[in-house]
Amino acid sequence: MSRGIPTLASLGKVHFVGIGGVGMSAVARIMVARGVPVSGSDAKDLPVMADLAAAGARIAVGYNAANLADARTVVAGSAIRADNPEVVAAREAGLPVLHRSEALAATMGEDLVVTVAGTHGKSTTTSMVAVLLQGAGLDPSFAIGANVPALGVNAAHGASGIFVAEADESDGSFLNYRPNIAVVTNVEPDHLDYYGTAEAVYESFDRFTALLPSDGVLVACADDPGALALARRTRERGNTRVLLYGTGDEADLKLHDGGTGDVAVSTPSGRYRLELQVPGRHNALNAAAAFAVALELGVEPATAAGALARFSGAARRFELKGQERGVRVFDDYAHHPTEVRAALAAARSVAGNHKVHVLFQPHLFSRTREFAKEFAEALNLADTAWVLDIYPAREDPIPGVTSRLIADHLDDGGRLVPAADAVAALAAAAAEGDIILTAGAGDVTAYGPRIVEALRA
Repeated sequence: MSRGIPTLASLGKVHFVGIGGVGMSAVARIMVARGVPVSGSDAKDLPVMADLAAAGARIAVGYNAANLADARTVVAGSAIRADNPEVVAAREAGLPVLHRSEALAATMGEDLVVTVAGTHGKSTTTSMVAVLLQGAGLDPSFAIGANVPALGVNAAHGASGIFVAEADESDGSFLNYRPNIAVVTNVEPDHLDYYGTAEAVYESFDRFTALLPSDGVLVACADDPGALALARRTRERGNTRVLLYGTGDEADLKLHDGGTGDVAVSTPSGRYRLELQVPGRHNALNAAAAFAVALELGVEPATAAGALARFSGAARRFELKGQERGVRVFDDYAHHPTEVRAALAAARSVAGNHKVHVLFQPHLFSRTREFAKEFAEALNLADTAWVLDIYPAREDPIPGVTSRLIADHLDDGGRLVPAADAVAALAAAAAEGDIILTAGAGDVTAYGPRIVEALRA
């Protein structure tokens, strides 16, 4: 996908089509801070657009070719259609139209770049790295695909010359970066609507690690078979240093997780306890990855261990939406079987002897077709599981592919539920001490506050 990374100075005035998106606004925010004239538009007037306007960007609501004005470069978000009037006008005028990742790569400039990739855990791990580095007294620039309460924003320009970014593999755009440190949390087949085959997914990660320079380092999770296999292939190439983290014998940085919140990491210099506010083995592994990055950047181990204490999570990553009648309601972005399993394991650790109830919304017809049985197996970890209709996102329906494919494999505690009945069903099922989890990448996130309200009523 990459056409070569342009310099920031070569972009001129930059116009963002879809500037209100979480990823697009992140790039725009940093460009403004780095002195680039920025304008942007979106179909709706979103809160982040007021923040960007206050920072100096020219903002318009609604798409119109006139919004381009004297822009010299256009950045179009992934959700923007090719017939968008601003994109059409840009192409007719011969202006370069960049993918968000290309614009972000240009923004990184000469910084030391840390990218975090993987099928799951990218946003949380990127957030942990940024929080840890801030806590250690460094001032990194960062761009994250989720809002992070401990940071206040999802993107910022820092003065340290270190740039931390989430690298999205879903459309191959992570190949547009040039990292010095690359973190890979896990590698599993996903986004097969783009890649077609599992082999193509693995090959793209090989190309990603090949981007590392001779003095770069791959930080990979030894507990994940896909990431471990990638690390071994990278080592065999012989031109990149590899550092493994995890609980197994092959890990260079060893994680100790007793499952009761007692988390520590071992390095050659000693053992260090990590103060974590977020539950689950997956988050302990994410924290170990962040710790490893900090050591690579020269942070003292004891400082790194203490700096994670202020990380309270990222938006839509096991995010507490409220509590009523002793029932806590959480929301999670989990939309792959491995993510659903991890989220429910975290919910189980929080619930203790009480029950876990999950409302799951499948995301994409293609993903549902590929992983229906695996989704059901993950959802069966809950005491009760309700499944909504598929959230189509960018896809047209596929004949024969419905949420019934998942429901048919659920245990007795699982069933399909119409959207109109979901809130009342969850509120009625939960007793004091129970956990309710809404999960999925679609609009299921809106159900959490409504369930809290129903519990209150």
